[in-house]
Amino acid sequence: MKFRMDKAPMGWNSYDYYDTTVNEAQVKANADFMAAHLKEAGWEYIVVDIEWYAKDSGTMREQYQYIPFGDEAIDAYGRLLPAENKFPSAAGGKGFAPLAEYIHHLGLKFGIHIMRGIPRIAAHRHLPVLGTDVTANQIADPSSICGWNPDMYGVADCPAGQAYYDSLLALYASWGVDFIKCDDICNTDSASPFYEGRYGARHEVEMLSRAIERCRRPIVLSLSPGPALIGEAWHYAKYANMWRITDDFWDDWTLVKAMFARCELWEKHTAPGCFPDCDMLPLGRIGRGFGAERDTLLTWDEQRTMMTLWCVFGSPLMLGADLTALDERTASLLTNRRVLDLLDPTRQRCQVRRTGEEAVWASRSPEGASARPSSTSRTGNGRYPCPWRSWASRAKPSRRKSSGPGSAFPQRTGL
Repeated sequence: MKFRMDKAPMGWNSYDYYDTTVNEAQVKANADFMAAHLKEAGWEYIVVDIEWYAKDSGTMREQYQYIPFGDEAIDAYGRLLPAENKFPSAAGGKGFAPLAEYIHHLGLKFGIHIMRGIPRIAAHRHLPVLGTDVTANQIADPSSICGWNPDMYGVADCPAGQAYYDSLLALYASWGVDFIKCDDICNTDSASPFYEGRYGARHEVEMLSRAIERCRRPIVLSLSPGPALIGEAWHYAKYANMWRITDDFWDDWTLVKAMFARCELWEKHTAPGCFPDCDMLPLGRIGRGFGAERDTLLTWDEQRTMMTLWCVFGSPLMLGADLTALDERTASLLTNRRVLDLLDPTRQRCQVRRTGEEAVWASRSPEGASARPSSTSRTGNGRYPCPWRSWASRAKPSRRKSSGPGSAFPQRTGL
């Protein structure tokens, strides 16, 4: 059985501010801030995002987000390791164990991003799969590759492929990992004739889930990128804890407004241990690793609307900001208990109305008490057919123009 948590995870992820360049000192600084200022409100996960294993990540950023066939740290069994130039405590084969221990001592939990599959370099070197007489090239599927990241091949659906994932999760468990964000797996967008359209790695979801169970450590499994496929909702819910319902989400009101339609599609699929994911909250200071450092471009009302929607819908909450630069007003938004209480997955929630001009949501506790989620709320006063006559979240479109596709919003690039 998969690990089941009582409420949607809340934490910090390095991607929105650092891109591929985050290092150990920066992770610790953000963890220290969370422990001192946000932990009491429920924030607890510290997640190191993509390419922590790449020694040269960020060194050719104007040309590549992910350097093709770059310099990667890897062990004798084809498992990626933290790059010691970025994570010096990993020296001597310690991996992420020292960093995880530091974060655990703060009362927080530690997570990492991974790409699905096996490193291409492991297949090219014919490295052995731990516990088998098979080598990496024999389980690698060259026809199953990511369209935007050049690091991995897919893993074949076979006993040796499962053995590879088992060895991977055993390593992560030994480090003390509590959360895994697996990329290129929720929506593979594959045009290969050998796979089932945009969910071509369902067997790797299953292998990951089995490997987590076998490692005997409670680890949250998060699937990216989106948009998740509503027809596969049962599969996501059976094998994972959270799954992205959107592609990368940034600080653009048009993306916030579009999220109301996505939440309408997924509103019946939130339950304990099962959380459709609206993606990270682009609040505070973001964008440095992308060459577009800025304070969020969302207005204050748009930020409040976004935070309210994420909570009333029951999405996981992941911050992407540099927490060490967090301002008091943003911190107050992130610690508003009246809004955060809406994350309780036992609450009854529904969209009451959505038009081109407004969206109305309602939320009620199992005991029947209604909630008014922050200042973007209004009462269901008979004008809207609210089934519980409770408070409902209401959002109207921003009156300012969207910054549009020509703005500084980073996109996945590299190949």
